[in-house]
Parts: sequence; C-alpha cells; structure tokens
Amino acid sequence: MPDIKFTDSTTDIRDENSNQAQLGEKAWYVCNAYATHEKKVADNLKRRVESMGLQDFIFRIIVAEQDVPVMKDGVPTDKTRKKNLYPGYIFIEMIMTDYAWYVVRNTPGVTGFIGSSGKGTKPFPVPREQIEPVLKRMGMVDESMYDRYNEGDYIKVIHGALEGTEGRIVSINKETGEVEVETSFFGRTTKAQVDFSEIEKI
Repeated sequence: MPDIKFTDSTTDIRDENSNQAQLGEKAWYVCNAYATHEKKVADNLKRRVESMGLQDFIFRIIVAEQDVPVMKDGVPTDKTRKKNLYPGYIFIEMIMTDYAWYVVRNTPGVTGFIGSSGKGTKPFPVPREQIEPVLKRMGMVDESMYDRYNEGDYIKVIHGALEGTEGRIVSINKETGEVEVETSFFGRTTKAQVDFSEIEKI
C-alpha cells in the first residue's frame, strides 16, 4: 500500500480535531498487522508520527516482544531470540481523534483496529486491566498502575521465577517496585518478594 498524500480536506480534518485532542484522554488501542510484519509496520507508523507532527496525538507504539532462551535438545542455551507474545497485533497509546485514527488505519501494513465495528466507527480503547499485563511483560510500569493495588489484594505472578503462583499482597514498595506476597507452598504459608512488573490482580 503506497503512502497517503494528504489533500486540503484531510488537513482540515487535522485542524478541526486539534482542539478535540486537547479534550480527549490518552488510551491504549490495538491494531491488526500482517503476521511477521508487526515490527516493520510499527516502524512505518513511528516514522509517520514524526513526519506528520503527531507527537501530541500518538505516543507509544509497541510490538510485544520478549527475549526467550534458544533451546537445544530440550535444554536452554545462553543465546536468546525475540518472541512476539501477540502475533498480528500492535499496541498504540494515543488520543483518538479523527485525524490520528485516519493516519494509523492508512499506514502501510495496518489492516484494522480491534474493537471497531467498521462502517466508519472509531474503536473502543483497551481496558486498563487488560493492557496492564502486556506492558508489564515488556518491563513498562506506569506510576498509575500502583493505584489499582492495595494490601490484601489477591494476585497472580504472570512471569519470573514464581510464574503461576497466586497469593495475597502483604506490602508494596513503590520506590523499589518490590511487592511482598503471602502464598502457600506445600500446604505451608510463606512470604516471597516479587517485582511489581511480575504480578497481575485476580
């Protein structure tokens, strides 16, 4: 798909919605891309954000990749490779104006948005509780994430040495990101330290 050349009418859309952007809220959206081409599509989008001056409308653009060990004969080696945790998807933090939406969906390689019924309707943002585990797996912890967690809440460890373990929060240290969790091992209650990026509320 060739790059889009904006006409005067498209420029009007941008101008008319610049004020709306000031009133809108940042949220996370998910768009579809051709499988195995997610990184290329994300790079295309980042370049368009720069060239079209959309830095105040489109913020973080993420392909959810994670380093995983290369296996040999069933044993992990010292080498790692990138694994896409969500093939075919790109996560975009943006203010959903007509112009920003137009630019993203007309970026080469983007095939649509999740949460849009089509027919010109804008997509719905991804709920915070659903996007949070994705960001945490990428090591991206926002200050606002801590607001959802309190002492006594039940959580699940989503990655790390204790992955799959469930327990109750005893304390949270926002400065260090350490969370003390009370859990049960072999029928005995014990406490463990985990990183805030490794937990998900249940």
